[in-house]
Amino acid sequence: MRAIPLIAAMWCSSILLGCQSSAPEQAQAPGDAAADRCTASAVEKLVGEKATPALLDQARRESGASTARILRPGDVVTLEYNAGRLNLTTDDALEIQQVHCG
Repeated sequence: MRAIPLIAAMWCSSILLGCQSSAPEQAQAPGDAAADRCTASAVEKLVGEKATPALLDQARRESGASTARILRPGDVVTLEYNAGRLNLTTDDALEIQQVHCG
């Protein structure tokens, strides 16, 4: 009977451990806030283009984003806001429909 509470405690602990980040987040200096921002307007010209890995990397660099991703219809994505991430939203044929940061 003592095994059930022990198993429940271990299960809850494993869930909480899974919520921890793997690397400690470093605080940014006040002057570095703009370094982690992306500017979607810099790459709006890509709407209508076919999304490729090379185009994604080019768009990331031109927008100033630290990361970028291609979002296809039906993709499962995280919804947390990341000011340094560029999103290229496409249709089924990988034609870019929208460019936004977040």
